[in-house]
Amino acid sequence: MSDNSKISVADPELADQSMRNRVRGFAAGVASGITKLAVGHPFDTVKIRLQTTSKSHFKGPLDCLLKTLKNEGPTALYKGATPPLIGWMFMDSIMLGTLHNTRLFLQNNWNGKDKPLSLFQHGLAGLAGGLTVSFVATPVEHIKARLQVQYNNGKTKVYKGPIDCVRKVVKNNGIFGLWQGLTPTMLFRSWFFVFWSSYEIFTRELKKRTSLDAGSISFIAGGGSATAFWLGAFPADMVKNRFMTQPDVTPKLFPTPTSVAKYVYQTEGLRGFYRGFLPSFLRAFPTNASAVFMFELVMRLLSVNNSRSNTDELSDEI
Repeated sequence: MSDNSKISVADPELADQSMRNRVRGFAAGVASGITKLAVGHPFDTVKIRLQTTSKSHFKGPLDCLLKTLKNEGPTALYKGATPPLIGWMFMDSIMLGTLHNTRLFLQNNWNGKDKPLSLFQHGLAGLAGGLTVSFVATPVEHIKARLQVQYNNGKTKVYKGPIDCVRKVVKNNGIFGLWQGLTPTMLFRSWFFVFWSSYEIFTRELKKRTSLDAGSISFIAGGGSATAFWLGAFPADMVKNRFMTQPDVTPKLFPTPTSVAKYVYQTEGLRGFYRGFLPSFLRAFPTNASAVFMFELVMRLLSVNNSRSNTDELSDEI
C-alpha cells in the first residue's frame, strides 16, 4: 500500500478520534458538575448570604449556618440548587471541554506532538475555558444567587422557584437582565488561568516527589489549585454576587459592578471584599478536589474503554 493511501485511510480515523475526545470531555464535565454541586452547595449558600448582607445580619459563617438551620431548616442550605444542578452539567462540560480542546489545539499547532505544554499554556487553556463558560454561567449563577438570599419561607416569598425567578427577572429587566453581572463573572472566571497552571504545578511536583496513585494526585492537586484560585478570585465573586442580587428597583442601587466595589471599599475597606471567605475556603478543597478527581477519573475510564474496543486501530496509528 502506498504512503498516500495510508494517509487517506488515517484521516477519517483521526477525525473519529477527535470526536471521541470531545465526547469524553463533555461526559467528564457532566460528572464533575454533579459532584461539585453535591459537595459544595451548602458552603456556597452560607458564602453568598455573608457576601450580600451587612455585618449586623450575621456574626460570621457559623452564625449564618445556625440561623439558616434554625429558621428555615436543613433544606435551605440547598436553596437555588436546581439551576446549577442543570446548568453546571453544561457549564463544566463547556469549561472543561474548552480546556481539553484548547490544550489539543496548543499541542498540535504550537508545540508539536513531542513537546509538552508549558505552565503558561495550561493557564491559557484555563482562561479560554473560564471566559467561554461565563456566557452560560452568568444567568445560572444569577438565578441561583437570588434564590439563595431569599430568607422568608412563608407566602410572602419573592420567588416561588427557579422558573418564577427567571420570569420576574425578565419582566423587570428584560431578557438581558439574566446576564446582569456578566463582566464580573468573566473577571472572576479569568482566574481559571491560575487554577489550571497551579494544578499542573501541583501535579508535576506530586508525581516527582511522591509515589501516590493518579487518583490521589488529582484530588490533592485539584484542592490545592482551588485554594490558589479563590485567594485571587474572591473579590470579583463578591462584587458579582452583590451586583446580581440587588433589588429590582429604579434607579438601581448599584448601576455598575464598579459602583459595588466602591461602596464595599468605602463602607468596609479591603476586608469587605473577603467577607464570606471562610466558607468558600473550607469549600474549595473538598469540592474542587472531588470535581477534578471525577473529571480525571471519567476521562481515564472512557480512555480505557475506548482503547480496549479499538486496539487494532490504535496500534496502527502508533
